[in-house]
Amino acid sequence: MRDTYDVVIVGGAVIGSAVAYFLTANPDFDGSVLIIERDPTFAQASTSLSSSAIRNQFSNPVNVQIGQFGTRFIRNFAETMEVDGEKPDLNFHEGGYLFLASTDEQVQILRENHEVQKSLGADVVLWNPDQIKRAFPHLRVDDLQLASYGQSGEGWFSNTGLMNGFRKKARAQGADYLIDEVTDIAREGDRITGVTLKSGQSIACGTLVNASGPRAAQTAAMAGLTIPVEPRKRSLFVFDCAQTPEGTAAVNNGRLPLMIDPSGSFCRPEGKYFLSGTVPSEDPAVDWDDFEPRHEEFERIWMDLAERSPAFEAIKLVNFWAGHYAFNTLDHNVIAGPHNEVRNFIFANGFSGHGLQQSPAVGRGVAEWIIYGEFRALDLSEIGYDRVVRNEPFLEKAVI
Repeated sequence: MRDTYDVVIVGGAVIGSAVAYFLTANPDFDGSVLIIERDPTFAQASTSLSSSAIRNQFSNPVNVQIGQFGTRFIRNFAETMEVDGEKPDLNFHEGGYLFLASTDEQVQILRENHEVQKSLGADVVLWNPDQIKRAFPHLRVDDLQLASYGQSGEGWFSNTGLMNGFRKKARAQGADYLIDEVTDIAREGDRITGVTLKSGQSIACGTLVNASGPRAAQTAAMAGLTIPVEPRKRSLFVFDCAQTPEGTAAVNNGRLPLMIDPSGSFCRPEGKYFLSGTVPSEDPAVDWDDFEPRHEEFERIWMDLAERSPAFEAIKLVNFWAGHYAFNTLDHNVIAGPHNEVRNFIFANGFSGHGLQQSPAVGRGVAEWIIYGEFRALDLSEIGYDRVVRNEPFLEKAVI
């Protein structure tokens, strides 16, 4: 370990490790990188507790392109992250997302979103109720007006596999990882100069990256800065079906998609089971250590899914857990890039449930900003910190 680094990253889960990977993979960067992680088990990391899926079906062009790059990166992940002959397999299932609309407002949003997605080459189609029924015969469609289905480029994958692949490759490329906790950040005027750790060690740095997930505001406060990010709890439930609809689909070799019901409840295949969740009726900020699932949400999920398909009328709960969204209270979207005054304090925060799927594009973008002082491959300026200062939300209509 050194006592000074060019870049110190606070948080070693998927976002921090993605930034470290893209920094150390870039031939124009010859600096030193340190990632500091407080929990070596990652047991409560948003990465580990995520539903781990990726989509291109967003309303904002920047988010669509972030998703498209993420898909390409995940498809090539094994080769890109190869270390000593070992290629990590993310078990990527391109089952697609199926958004269902039952109201005029939902239909309008799907149509507007589809225009954006198609303009960028996303493989997304709109279906009427008859087409929905033909593709997925187990679904009840009487109340539906429209669906949006991702035929390719969307699906689910290994969450810890993505994180561990980034971590292992970043270390192989020269990044250092340290198990410790940042307790203070040293700042001199408009510059961050270093961090103090729980162990008592002090480390100087040229740039600091905040990749501390739901604790982003806590990290920023150590530097006298603010960010509108707080932990919000999301409960996930795994269930078994007495009579599974898997194999009945007329598309994608009989595989079912990740379905978002108009009610807000969703489910997707998880091996021989199904993973499900819903939008909480009440969604307050929670304590950083509160991971107790909201069990009452499963009853609502069950009712919603049973109304959508008779296959979901007889189900049995087999597992459950809760994780945290790093929730951006301004607009539910990531904040990426430098603080407007303290320019060597870099944000990669507020993903609001999209961290895994957006980690490749945001990790690349943050690394570019550190190296070049600008975003190059994809302009992420719209999701920078300046919008927080202006109090101007970044509009995204396809938030789950």
